[in-house]
Amino acid sequence: MITRQRLAAGVCALLAALTAGFALPAGAVADESDGQAAPKVELVLDVSGSMRTRDIDGGTRMAAAKQAFNEVLDATPEEVQLGIRTLGANYRGNDRRTGCKDTAQLYPVGPLNRTDAKTAVATLSPTGWTPIGPALLKAADDLQGGNGTRRIVLISDGEDTCQPLDPCEVAREIAAKGVGLTIDTLGLVPDAKTRDQLSCIADATGGTYTSVQHKEQLSDRVGQLVDRAADPVVTPVATEGAADCAKAPTLKSGLYTDREEFGQQRWYRVDVNPGQELRASVSVADDRTVNPDYGVLLRAVTVHGREIVRGEAAGNGRTDVMSTGLRYPRPESDDDNAPAETVCLQVTNSFSAAPGVKTTPGLPLELTVDVVAGPDKAADVAAFGLGRGWWLLGVLVLAGFLAGLVWGWVSRWRIAVWRTN
Repeated sequence: MITRQRLAAGVCALLAALTAGFALPAGAVADESDGQAAPKVELVLDVSGSMRTRDIDGGTRMAAAKQAFNEVLDATPEEVQLGIRTLGANYRGNDRRTGCKDTAQLYPVGPLNRTDAKTAVATLSPTGWTPIGPALLKAADDLQGGNGTRRIVLISDGEDTCQPLDPCEVAREIAAKGVGLTIDTLGLVPDAKTRDQLSCIADATGGTYTSVQHKEQLSDRVGQLVDRAADPVVTPVATEGAADCAKAPTLKSGLYTDREEFGQQRWYRVDVNPGQELRASVSVADDRTVNPDYGVLLRAVTVHGREIVRGEAAGNGRTDVMSTGLRYPRPESDDDNAPAETVCLQVTNSFSAAPGVKTTPGLPLELTVDVVAGPDKAADVAAFGLGRGWWLLGVLVLAGFLAGLVWGWVSRWRIAVWRTN
Protein backbone atom coordinates (compact mmCIF):
# COMPACT_ATOMS: atom_id res chain seq x y z
CA MET A 1 0.00 0.00 0.00
CA ILE A 2 1.46 3.30 -1.06
CA THR A 3 1.67 5.75 1.83
CA ARG A 4 0.78 9.43 1.57
CA GLN A 5 4.11 10.77 2.74
CA ARG A 6 4.78 14.21 1.34
CA LEU A 7 8.17 15.71 1.98
CA ALA A 8 9.89 18.91 1.06
CA ALA A 9 11.78 17.20 -1.77
CA GLY A 10 8.67 17.55 -3.93
CA VAL A 11 8.62 21.27 -3.24
CA CYS A 12 12.27 21.65 -4.19
CA ALA A 13 11.56 20.06 -7.56
CA LEU A 14 8.50 22.28 -8.04
CA LEU A 15 10.34 25.53 -7.36
CA ALA A 16 13.25 24.51 -9.56
CA ALA A 17 10.78 23.98 -12.42
CA LEU A 18 8.73 27.11 -11.79
CA THR A 19 11.78 29.35 -11.59
CA ALA A 20 13.65 27.95 -14.61
CA GLY A 21 14.99 30.81 -16.62
CA PHE A 22 15.38 33.25 -13.68
CA ALA A 23 18.86 34.72 -13.35
CA LEU A 24 20.30 33.45 -10.09
CA PRO A 25 23.48 34.74 -8.48
CA ALA A 26 26.51 32.61 -7.83
CA GLY A 27 25.78 32.55 -4.11
CA ALA A 28 22.40 30.89 -4.61
CA VAL A 29 23.33 28.33 -7.26
CA ALA A 30 25.27 25.17 -6.71
CA ASP A 31 28.22 24.91 -9.07
CA GLU A 32 28.28 21.95 -11.37
CA SER A 33 31.33 19.99 -10.49
CA ASP A 34 33.25 18.13 -13.16
CA GLY A 35 32.51 14.88 -11.35
CA GLN A 36 28.73 15.29 -11.38
CA ALA A 37 26.85 12.35 -12.86
CA ALA A 38 25.31 12.74 -16.30
CA PRO A 39 21.63 13.72 -16.39
CA LYS A 40 19.26 10.81 -16.98
CA VAL A 41 15.90 10.83 -18.75
CA GLU A 42 13.48 7.98 -19.38
CA LEU A 43 10.64 8.39 -21.86
CA VAL A 44 7.65 6.30 -20.76
CA LEU A 45 5.22 5.68 -23.62
CA ASP A 46 1.67 4.39 -23.40
CA VAL A 47 1.27 1.70 -26.09
CA SER A 48 -2.22 0.57 -25.07
CA GLY A 49 -4.88 -0.26 -27.64
CA SER A 50 -6.39 3.23 -27.57
CA MET A 51 -3.23 4.61 -29.18
CA ARG A 52 -4.61 3.33 -32.50
CA THR A 53 -7.16 6.17 -32.47
CA ARG A 54 -6.75 8.54 -35.43
CA ASP A 55 -7.31 12.03 -34.02
CA ILE A 56 -3.91 13.78 -34.12
CA ASP A 57 -3.53 15.66 -37.39
CA GLY A 58 -5.34 12.89 -39.26
CA GLY A 59 -3.02 10.12 -38.04
CA THR A 60 -2.94 7.73 -35.12
CA ARG A 61 -1.71 8.74 -31.70
CA MET A 62 0.96 6.05 -32.00
CA ALA A 63 2.24 7.52 -35.27
CA ALA A 64 2.46 10.96 -33.67
CA ALA A 65 4.39 9.53 -30.71
CA LYS A 66 6.84 7.67 -32.97
CA GLN A 67 7.51 10.81 -35.00
CA ALA A 68 8.08 12.81 -31.82
CA PHE A 69 10.47 10.18 -30.46
CA ASN A 70 12.51 10.10 -33.68
CA GLU A 71 12.86 13.89 -33.72
CA VAL A 72 13.76 14.01 -30.03
CA LEU A 73 16.35 11.23 -30.40
CA ASP A 74 18.05 13.24 -33.16
CA ALA A 75 18.21 16.35 -30.96
CA THR A 76 19.08 14.80 -27.58
CA PRO A 77 22.18 16.48 -26.06
CA GLU A 78 25.27 14.27 -25.97
CA GLU A 79 25.60 14.54 -22.20
CA VAL A 80 22.08 13.18 -21.53
CA GLN A 81 21.68 9.46 -20.84
CA LEU A 82 18.31 8.49 -22.28
CA GLY A 83 16.15 5.39 -22.02
CA ILE A 84 12.70 4.32 -23.21
CA ARG A 85 10.11 2.30 -21.29
CA THR A 86 6.73 1.15 -22.55
CA LEU A 87 3.47 0.24 -20.87
CA GLY A 88 0.81 -1.93 -22.49
CA ALA A 89 3.07 -2.91 -25.42
CA ASN A 90 3.29 -6.70 -25.20
CA TYR A 91 0.24 -8.42 -23.67
CA ARG A 92 -2.77 -8.79 -26.00
CA GLY A 93 -5.05 -10.83 -23.73
CA ASN A 94 -7.93 -9.94 -21.43
CA ASP A 95 -6.50 -11.06 -18.09
CA ARG A 96 -6.32 -7.92 -15.99
CA ARG A 97 -3.67 -9.20 -13.58
CA THR A 98 -1.32 -10.06 -16.42
CA GLY A 99 -2.10 -6.87 -18.34
CA CYS A 100 -1.26 -4.74 -15.33
CA LYS A 101 2.28 -6.16 -15.28
CA ASP A 102 2.88 -5.23 -18.91
CA THR A 103 5.69 -2.72 -18.71
CA ALA A 104 9.15 -3.22 -20.21
CA GLN A 105 12.30 -1.25 -20.87
CA LEU A 106 12.52 -0.84 -24.63
CA TYR A 107 15.91 0.89 -24.57
CA PRO A 108 18.14 1.00 -21.44
CA VAL A 109 19.09 4.30 -19.82
CA GLY A 110 22.62 5.14 -20.89
CA PRO A 111 24.69 6.70 -23.68
CA LEU A 112 22.38 7.09 -26.65
CA ASN A 113 22.78 5.09 -29.84
CA ARG A 114 20.26 6.88 -32.03
CA THR A 115 19.99 4.13 -34.64
CA ASP A 116 19.29 1.39 -32.11
CA ALA A 117 16.78 3.54 -30.23
CA LYS A 118 14.87 4.45 -33.42
CA THR A 119 14.81 0.80 -34.49
CA ALA A 120 13.31 -0.18 -31.16
CA VAL A 121 10.64 2.53 -31.38
CA ALA A 122 9.70 1.46 -34.93
CA THR A 123 8.68 -1.99 -33.66
CA LEU A 124 5.97 -0.66 -31.34
CA SER A 125 2.32 -1.45 -32.03
CA PRO A 126 -0.68 -0.45 -29.84
CA THR A 127 -1.64 -3.53 -27.87
CA GLY A 128 -2.85 -3.75 -24.31
CA TRP A 129 -3.66 -2.20 -20.96
CA THR A 130 -2.59 1.06 -19.30
CA PRO A 131 -0.53 0.20 -16.17
CA ILE A 132 0.79 3.71 -15.47
CA GLY A 133 1.49 3.11 -11.76
CA PRO A 134 3.64 -0.01 -12.27
CA ALA A 135 5.47 1.67 -15.17
CA LEU A 136 6.39 4.68 -13.01
CA LEU A 137 7.75 2.43 -10.25
CA LYS A 138 9.92 0.55 -12.74
CA ALA A 139 11.05 3.79 -14.40
CA ALA A 140 12.14 5.19 -11.03
CA ASP A 141 14.27 2.05 -10.55
CA ASP A 142 15.72 2.47 -14.06
CA LEU A 143 17.01 5.94 -13.12
CA GLN A 144 18.64 5.05 -9.81
CA GLY A 145 22.28 5.83 -9.19
CA GLY A 146 24.38 8.96 -9.54
CA ASN A 147 23.70 12.49 -8.39
CA GLY A 148 22.71 14.08 -11.70
CA THR A 149 19.30 15.27 -12.82
CA ARG A 150 16.70 12.52 -13.23
CA ARG A 151 13.50 12.98 -15.17
CA ILE A 152 10.63 10.77 -16.34
CA VAL A 153 8.57 11.97 -19.30
CA LEU A 154 5.26 10.10 -19.40
CA ILE A 155 3.14 10.19 -22.58
CA SER A 156 -0.33 8.70 -22.30
CA ASP A 157 -3.78 9.00 -23.86
CA GLY A 158 -5.89 7.64 -21.02
CA GLU A 159 -6.35 6.86 -17.35
CA ASP A 160 -4.54 4.06 -15.57
CA THR A 161 -6.57 0.84 -15.88
CA CYS A 162 -4.79 -0.97 -13.05
CA GLN A 163 -6.31 0.52 -9.91
CA PRO A 164 -6.12 0.33 -6.90
CA LEU A 165 -2.42 1.07 -7.48
CA ASP A 166 -3.14 4.79 -7.94
CA PRO A 167 -0.41 6.36 -10.13
CA CYS A 168 -0.81 9.65 -8.26
CA GLU A 169 0.00 7.85 -5.00
CA VAL A 170 2.96 6.21 -6.73
CA ALA A 171 4.25 9.65 -7.74
CA ARG A 172 3.87 10.91 -4.17
CA GLU A 173 5.79 7.91 -2.88
CA ILE A 174 8.60 8.60 -5.36
CA ALA A 175 8.73 12.25 -4.22
CA ALA A 176 8.70 11.21 -0.55
CA LYS A 177 11.87 9.16 -1.05
CA GLY A 178 13.73 12.42 -1.67
CA VAL A 179 15.53 11.13 -4.76
CA GLY A 180 15.13 14.38 -6.71
CA LEU A 181 13.27 12.71 -9.55
CA THR A 182 10.81 14.78 -11.58
CA ILE A 183 7.90 13.36 -13.57
CA ASP A 184 6.53 15.39 -16.48
CA THR A 185 3.33 14.21 -18.15
CA LEU A 186 1.82 14.77 -21.59
CA GLY A 187 -1.80 13.93 -22.35
CA LEU A 188 -2.87 13.11 -25.90
CA VAL A 189 -6.60 13.44 -25.19
CA PRO A 190 -8.40 16.56 -23.85
CA ASP A 191 -10.34 14.38 -21.38
CA ALA A 192 -11.04 15.73 -17.90
CA LYS A 193 -10.31 12.50 -16.00
CA THR A 194 -7.08 11.87 -17.89
CA ARG A 195 -6.02 15.48 -17.40
CA ASP A 196 -6.70 15.35 -13.66
CA GLN A 197 -4.72 12.14 -13.19
CA LEU A 198 -1.73 13.23 -15.26
CA SER A 199 -1.72 16.65 -13.58
CA CYS A 200 -1.71 15.02 -10.15
CA ILE A 201 1.26 12.81 -11.11
CA ALA A 202 3.24 15.81 -12.31
CA ASP A 203 2.35 18.03 -9.35
CA ALA A 204 3.44 15.38 -6.85
CA THR A 205 7.05 15.53 -8.06
CA GLY A 206 7.26 19.15 -9.15
CA GLY A 207 6.85 18.32 -12.83
CA THR A 208 4.61 19.79 -15.50
CA TYR A 209 1.51 18.59 -17.34
CA THR A 210 0.88 19.46 -20.98
CA SER A 211 -2.18 18.69 -23.10
CA VAL A 212 -1.11 17.82 -26.65
CA GLN A 213 -3.32 17.76 -29.76
CA HIS A 214 -0.79 18.18 -32.61
CA LYS A 215 2.34 16.28 -33.73
CA GLU A 216 4.59 19.33 -33.76
CA GLN A 217 3.47 20.30 -30.28
CA LEU A 218 4.28 16.81 -28.99
CA SER A 219 7.76 16.80 -30.54
CA ASP A 220 8.56 20.29 -29.27
CA ARG A 221 7.41 19.61 -25.72
CA VAL A 222 9.22 16.29 -25.32
CA GLY A 223 12.37 17.91 -26.72
CA GLN A 224 12.13 20.77 -24.24
CA LEU A 225 11.82 18.39 -21.31
CA VAL A 226 14.79 16.29 -22.42
CA ASP A 227 16.88 19.45 -22.87
CA ARG A 228 15.85 20.67 -19.43
CA ALA A 229 17.47 17.64 -17.83
CA ALA A 230 20.84 18.96 -19.01
CA ASP A 231 20.35 22.34 -17.30
CA PRO A 232 22.45 23.07 -14.18
CA VAL A 233 20.88 21.96 -10.91
CA VAL A 234 19.78 24.85 -8.67
CA THR A 235 20.42 24.31 -4.97
CA PRO A 236 18.32 26.43 -2.58
CA VAL A 237 20.12 28.42 0.10
CA ALA A 238 18.89 28.02 3.67
CA THR A 239 17.75 31.22 5.37
CA GLU A 240 15.70 32.16 8.41
CA GLY A 241 12.96 34.77 8.21
CA ALA A 242 12.17 37.06 11.11
CA ALA A 243 9.00 37.90 13.00
CA ASP A 244 9.06 41.48 11.67
CA CYS A 245 10.66 43.40 8.83
CA ALA A 246 13.14 45.32 10.98
CA LYS A 247 14.95 42.12 11.95
CA ALA A 248 14.53 40.30 8.64
CA PRO A 249 17.51 39.05 6.60
CA THR A 250 18.33 40.96 3.41
CA LEU A 251 18.17 38.64 0.39
CA LYS A 252 19.63 39.00 -3.06
CA SER A 253 18.38 37.27 -6.23
CA GLY A 254 18.26 33.54 -5.57
CA LEU A 255 16.33 30.50 -4.36
CA TYR A 256 15.91 30.14 -0.58
CA THR A 257 14.44 27.61 1.84
CA ASP A 258 12.98 28.17 5.29
CA ARG A 259 10.44 26.67 7.70
CA GLU A 260 7.20 28.34 8.71
CA GLU A 261 4.97 27.18 11.55
CA PHE A 262 1.22 26.84 11.15
CA GLY A 263 -0.40 30.27 10.87
CA GLN A 264 2.96 32.00 11.27
CA GLN A 265 4.32 34.92 9.26
CA ARG A 266 7.92 35.27 8.10
CA TRP A 267 9.62 38.48 6.93
CA TYR A 268 12.46 39.04 4.49
CA ARG A 269 14.02 42.20 3.02
CA VAL A 270 15.06 42.95 -0.57
CA ASP A 271 16.80 46.13 -1.84
CA VAL A 272 15.42 47.46 -5.14
CA ASN A 273 17.20 50.26 -7.02
CA PRO A 274 15.36 52.80 -9.21
CA GLY A 275 14.47 51.25 -12.57
CA GLN A 276 14.61 47.68 -11.27
CA GLU A 277 11.77 45.18 -10.91
CA LEU A 278 11.34 42.79 -8.00
CA ARG A 279 9.87 39.41 -8.85
CA ALA A 280 9.17 37.05 -5.98
CA SER A 281 7.33 33.75 -5.58
CA VAL A 282 6.79 31.45 -2.64
CA SER A 283 5.68 27.84 -2.17
CA VAL A 284 4.62 26.25 1.11
CA ALA A 285 4.23 22.46 1.28
CA ASP A 286 1.84 20.59 3.55
CA ASP A 287 4.23 17.72 4.29
CA ARG A 288 1.86 16.28 6.87
CA THR A 289 -1.90 15.89 7.31
CA VAL A 290 -3.62 19.30 7.45
CA ASN A 291 -7.19 20.47 7.64
CA PRO A 292 -8.84 21.46 4.34
CA ASP A 293 -9.32 25.09 3.31
CA TYR A 294 -6.01 26.90 3.58
CA GLY A 295 -4.03 29.58 1.80
CA VAL A 296 -0.72 31.32 1.30
CA LEU A 297 -0.19 35.10 1.16
CA LEU A 298 2.90 36.93 -0.14
CA ARG A 299 2.98 40.71 0.44
CA ALA A 300 5.48 43.39 -0.54
CA VAL A 301 5.31 46.39 1.79
CA THR A 302 7.42 49.45 2.49
CA VAL A 303 9.47 49.73 5.68
CA HIS A 304 6.70 52.04 6.95
CA GLY A 305 4.05 49.33 6.50
CA ARG A 306 2.28 50.51 3.31
CA GLU A 307 1.35 47.60 1.11
CA ILE A 308 2.82 47.77 -2.40
CA VAL A 309 1.43 44.62 -4.00
CA ARG A 310 0.36 41.14 -2.96
CA GLY A 311 -0.11 37.63 -4.29
CA GLU A 312 -2.31 35.00 -2.71
CA ALA A 313 -3.56 31.46 -3.33
CA ALA A 314 -6.13 29.24 -1.62
CA GLY A 315 -6.68 25.48 -1.54
CA ASN A 316 -9.23 22.97 -0.29
CA GLY A 317 -7.12 19.94 0.53
CA ARG A 318 -6.49 18.66 -2.99
CA THR A 319 -2.90 19.88 -3.43
CA ASP A 320 0.38 19.22 -1.65
CA VAL A 321 1.90 22.64 -2.39
CA MET A 322 0.49 26.16 -2.43
CA SER A 323 2.31 28.76 -4.52
CA THR A 324 1.87 32.43 -5.32
CA GLY A 325 3.97 35.33 -6.57
CA LEU A 326 4.18 39.07 -7.17
CA ARG A 327 6.00 41.71 -9.23
CA TYR A 328 6.98 45.25 -8.22
CA PRO A 329 8.58 47.56 -10.82
CA ARG A 330 10.25 50.54 -9.13
CA PRO A 331 10.12 53.75 -11.24
CA GLU A 332 13.26 55.39 -12.58
CA SER A 333 14.64 58.36 -10.64
CA ASP A 334 16.00 61.68 -11.89
CA ASP A 335 18.57 61.51 -9.11
CA ASP A 336 21.51 59.36 -10.19
CA ASN A 337 22.44 58.91 -6.55
CA ALA A 338 18.99 57.81 -5.40
CA PRO A 339 19.33 55.10 -2.73
CA ALA A 340 17.90 51.61 -3.01
CA GLU A 341 14.42 51.07 -1.61
CA THR A 342 14.07 48.36 1.00
CA VAL A 343 11.04 46.19 0.24
CA CYS A 344 9.73 43.94 2.98
CA LEU A 345 8.38 40.55 1.87
CA GLN A 346 5.86 38.96 4.20
CA VAL A 347 4.93 35.27 3.86
CA THR A 348 1.84 34.11 5.75
CA ASN A 349 0.03 30.77 5.69
CA SER A 350 -3.35 29.68 6.98
CA PHE A 351 -2.63 25.95 7.28
CA SER A 352 -3.86 24.20 10.41
CA ALA A 353 -2.72 20.82 11.66
CA ALA A 354 -5.13 17.91 11.82
CA PRO A 355 -5.77 16.40 15.29
CA GLY A 356 -2.76 14.53 16.64
CA VAL A 357 -0.36 15.91 14.02
CA LYS A 358 2.90 17.51 15.19
CA THR A 359 3.23 21.19 14.44
CA THR A 360 7.02 21.28 14.63
CA PRO A 361 9.18 21.66 12.71
CA GLY A 362 7.40 24.20 10.55
CA LEU A 363 6.17 23.62 7.02
CA PRO A 364 8.80 23.63 4.23
CA LEU A 365 8.90 26.99 2.48
CA GLU A 366 10.74 27.99 -0.68
CA LEU A 367 11.14 31.62 -1.71
CA THR A 368 12.41 32.80 -5.08
CA VAL A 369 13.73 36.36 -5.33
CA ASP A 370 14.74 37.95 -8.62
CA VAL A 371 15.70 41.60 -9.09
CA VAL A 372 16.00 42.52 -12.78
CA ALA A 373 15.95 45.57 -15.02
CA GLY A 374 12.44 46.98 -14.89
CA PRO A 375 10.09 47.96 -17.72
CA ASP A 376 10.59 51.28 -19.52
CA LYS A 377 7.65 52.95 -17.80
CA ALA A 378 7.54 51.50 -14.32
CA ALA A 379 5.15 52.97 -11.79
CA ASP A 380 4.00 52.40 -8.25
CA VAL A 381 1.63 49.48 -8.80
CA ALA A 382 -0.19 50.05 -5.54
CA ALA A 383 -0.60 53.82 -5.27
CA PHE A 384 -3.20 54.37 -2.56
CA GLY A 385 -4.14 50.70 -2.77
CA LEU A 386 -5.52 50.96 -6.30
CA GLY A 387 -2.46 50.06 -8.40
CA ARG A 388 -3.06 50.64 -12.08
CA GLY A 389 -6.78 50.73 -11.26
CA TRP A 390 -6.45 54.55 -11.19
CA TRP A 391 -6.50 54.51 -14.99
CA LEU A 392 -9.63 52.39 -15.06
CA LEU A 393 -11.30 54.61 -12.46
CA GLY A 394 -10.53 57.72 -14.52
CA VAL A 395 -11.91 56.18 -17.70
CA LEU A 396 -15.10 55.10 -15.92
CA VAL A 397 -15.62 58.59 -14.44
CA LEU A 398 -15.13 60.23 -17.84
CA ALA A 399 -17.40 57.73 -19.56
CA GLY A 400 -20.09 58.27 -16.94
CA PHE A 401 -19.85 62.05 -17.33
CA LEU A 402 -20.18 61.90 -21.12
CA ALA A 403 -23.02 59.40 -20.91
CA GLY A 404 -24.86 61.74 -18.53
CA LEU A 405 -24.49 64.68 -20.92
CA VAL A 406 -25.77 62.66 -23.87
CA TRP A 407 -28.69 61.27 -21.91
CA GLY A 408 -29.64 64.73 -20.64
CA TRP A 409 -29.56 66.19 -24.17
CA VAL A 410 -31.68 63.32 -25.55
CA SER A 411 -34.18 63.67 -22.72
CA ARG A 412 -34.58 67.45 -23.27
CA TRP A 413 -34.99 66.90 -27.01
CA ARG A 414 -37.71 64.28 -26.50
CA ILE A 415 -39.59 66.53 -24.03
CA ALA A 416 -39.40 69.45 -26.49
CA VAL A 417 -40.80 67.27 -29.27
CA TRP A 418 -43.59 66.01 -27.00
CA ARG A 419 -44.63 69.54 -26.03
CA THR A 420 -44.63 70.64 -29.68
CA ASN A 421 -46.93 67.79 -30.67
